[in-house]
Amino acid sequence: MSVSNDDENKVFGIVFRTPPKNSTGIPHILEHSVLCGSRKYPLKEPFVELLKGSLHTFLNAFTYPDRTCYPVASTNTKDFYNLVDVYLDAVFFPKCVEDFQTFQQEGWHYELDNPDEEITYKGVVFNEMKGVYSQPDNIMGRVSQQALSPENTYGVDSGGDPNEIPKLTFEEFKEFHSKYYHPSNARIWFYGDDDPKERLRVLSEYLDQFEASTAPNESKIWPQRLFKEPVRVIEKFPAGQEGDLTKKYMVCINWLLSEEPLDVETELTLGFLDHLLLGTPASPLRRILLESGLGDAIVGGGVEDELLQPQFSIGLKGVSEDNIQKVEELVMQTLKNLVEEGFASDAVEASMNTIEFALRENNTGSFPRGLSLMLRSIAKWIYDMDPFEPLKYEQPLQQLKSRIAEEGSKAVFSPLIENFILKNTHRVTVEMQPDPEKASRDEAAEKEILKQVKSSMTQEDLAELARATKELKEKQETPDPPEALKAVPCLSLQDIPKNPIHIPMEVGEINGVKVLQHDLFTNDVVYSEVVFDMGSMKKEHLQLLPLFCQSLLEMGTKDMDFVQLNQLIGRKTGGISVYPFTSSVRGKEDPLTRIIVRGKAMAPRVEDLFNLMYTILQDVQFTEQQRFKQFVCQSKARMENRLRGSGHGIAAARMDAKLNAAGWIGEQLGGVSYLEYLRDLETKIDQDWDSISSSLEEMRKSLFSKKGCLINLTSDWKNLEKSSQHIAKFLDSLPSNPSLGNDPWLSRLPSVNEAIVVPTQVNYVGKAGNLYQSGYQLNGSAYVISKHISNTWLWDRVRVSGGAYGGFCDFDTHSGVFSYLSYRDPNLLKTLEVYDETAKFLRELEMDDDALTKAIIGTIGDVDAYQLPDAKGYSSLMRYLLGITDEERQQRREEILSTSLKDFKEFADAVESIKDNGVVVAVASPDDVEAANKEKPVFPEVKKCL
Repeated sequence: MSVSNDDENKVFGIVFRTPPKNSTGIPHILEHSVLCGSRKYPLKEPFVELLKGSLHTFLNAFTYPDRTCYPVASTNTKDFYNLVDVYLDAVFFPKCVEDFQTFQQEGWHYELDNPDEEITYKGVVFNEMKGVYSQPDNIMGRVSQQALSPENTYGVDSGGDPNEIPKLTFEEFKEFHSKYYHPSNARIWFYGDDDPKERLRVLSEYLDQFEASTAPNESKIWPQRLFKEPVRVIEKFPAGQEGDLTKKYMVCINWLLSEEPLDVETELTLGFLDHLLLGTPASPLRRILLESGLGDAIVGGGVEDELLQPQFSIGLKGVSEDNIQKVEELVMQTLKNLVEEGFASDAVEASMNTIEFALRENNTGSFPRGLSLMLRSIAKWIYDMDPFEPLKYEQPLQQLKSRIAEEGSKAVFSPLIENFILKNTHRVTVEMQPDPEKASRDEAAEKEILKQVKSSMTQEDLAELARATKELKEKQETPDPPEALKAVPCLSLQDIPKNPIHIPMEVGEINGVKVLQHDLFTNDVVYSEVVFDMGSMKKEHLQLLPLFCQSLLEMGTKDMDFVQLNQLIGRKTGGISVYPFTSSVRGKEDPLTRIIVRGKAMAPRVEDLFNLMYTILQDVQFTEQQRFKQFVCQSKARMENRLRGSGHGIAAARMDAKLNAAGWIGEQLGGVSYLEYLRDLETKIDQDWDSISSSLEEMRKSLFSKKGCLINLTSDWKNLEKSSQHIAKFLDSLPSNPSLGNDPWLSRLPSVNEAIVVPTQVNYVGKAGNLYQSGYQLNGSAYVISKHISNTWLWDRVRVSGGAYGGFCDFDTHSGVFSYLSYRDPNLLKTLEVYDETAKFLRELEMDDDALTKAIIGTIGDVDAYQLPDAKGYSSLMRYLLGITDEERQQRREEILSTSLKDFKEFADAVESIKDNGVVVAVASPDDVEAANKEKPVFPEVKKCL
């Protein structure tokens, strides 16, 4: 597929149909393993070498329930073809099919350091999936999918069930590769402005080496036959001891919508129906479920059409045991009412505008557009349908609009609800029950299996296992020889632009307010940010801020209820959001604190956009007590989910809060402190709503004024000029001065090591310190060095030999905080030991010119990350707020490009300070924290959160 020049990204993807027959996770383990060395690139992990040293804008792989995708993207043509070659060699000629140790490392193995110790399981995918199976929402999604399709490949888990993964043999693993990783079973995708002849030349080099195969027939996905009767499934999930367990049930109703593939227009209409039912806070099914008070938050993803047969799922979590049936009845009754009454014409118009805006804007964020198109295309191509059909939305969209205009929306949508959902007997209701003993029972069962494994072994067997464990670790920790590393293609520093990416910016003024304008081609969309200073808000109101932002968008005014307001936003704009932004500023003690109101609209609708922004900021009334309580319940459910699924983010925020003021604010707004606040607030709403409501009103008066306001606009010059009159009117209508709260914001959490205990089978381990406080002066080489630490030392020790799903470090150059973090990690103290040896690693580091060049190029790839026009305008705004000049950007780039081995050795002194003075936070299981504290009292503070 060739493209116009406004998209510089070149994308390649190769996709195989890989339907598993059991839940041992073969497709997932293979996805990890093929990237661990190949015929042409015989080193341990070419994938990591590409992460280190290419300009990729995307580099990863995904395992779906029935396929495995290997996509790459880059804006640099030479770099792009380097990536393509490594990936093609990896999938067709991987070393892993001859290398049992790669299978052990990425999949699973028994680990035993000493015959007197206990045997444990290790393996990257094994620990990744233990993390997945610790999250109730993930468990529910997996149970629902498997119960909906018990007769085909979707009835098992392609990712792998941790109880089943250790049943996988190396022979089965090898056989799966030879059966499915064949060109006749592949779908290959190119997108970009590169030469089509070059694409074919590269492909023929690989594909000509293969003979025909029968794999396509063997890999065919067969449809699930529709049930004659609905089914009910009850499953337990690991829950903590905190709170009332009788109110932590989950229920989700799922339908398989069709046995046969749907035509494009029906699919598009179902997509619209999904948006009408659930797509916005004003959507009736979503709204009625949340307003019922029967649960805390929505579960189920609505319509899902990425697999062979589309499905529809909806339910609630945080449900009382005696309300489960009421939730089911409410879902069915709401759908019946919608069949009879239809949808409001404003709601249909809002959905139509929102979806059409999204299709035309094609804003994929940092995700390459060509990759987004590929994934849409593959969702049909993989089942032998037309790959281009899903990309042609124009005609089906016009047909749908015409049908709605002629027949009315009720005639279009009511039959869909009736036939696909209400009359459909292929229905699975999944009830999830909280079980506070499940996590420890699972741990005990695993230990019992391993105990039996050990007791069945002779002394010779145990000695052999200890020897094999040692051999695997030695292999993992031995660097690749220089000649193997040289095999991976790399750009040279001559291929790298010497100057940073330039984003045009004009700084002007309208009615005394600064306006930043970015003249960029945006296809007639105008992107806008209105920025307000948060400094005049009282500190006591800080934790109300996320809920205040939500209230602005989801409560009504005197003249409109929130449904009408929401629909008006959908009809007139591409969306509006309101959120706080906080950052440290290098060289200053005071943090930068702002509220950002972000919106976008087609150029003719800019007046509507600013009118609606004004309405949201000034006219919304904070009077709806029950709606506000819903926001609190939803936020609490979201935070509890984050604790299990993104424990590394929770740990990072907590460490930050102990080290600087901006970190403290961030943690109050989205960390453990915020979760504790929400739990208290939930009871306070019923006791003292008036004071909460008046606090919200007070916040509005202190935040939204012309003083300290800044406007940021991104579009082409013609649209920017036309927008100025609407901005002037908007600014004139704002109050001139805020009402002041004058509390200083310089708080921090106590700088003490802490364990946050949650019911999980894996840990998230963090350690951090402030490098500026130890005397370090920022140099661009720090970006290169911290990336290199992540991609070599932490990858090798925390992930590869430690068995965690991830290990990395992050250097916040604004605050000076350097953090180490691990993700879905079976270890705790061992990981902290790795962090503490980082300075030693840097001091002993040997790097030839090739390795150093790779590290520099990879860093430039991050600095020059591909951005769509709205992201360019936003990045420019952030630099302006943080005082980062073009001169400083040029200086940092020159420092990056001239990084030397000496810089690495000198950086060792900076990270050494974290070893002795750093702060540790782990989100971990109670058993692991107890065991760690017995061995070494590392956590004086232990906080139970779930």
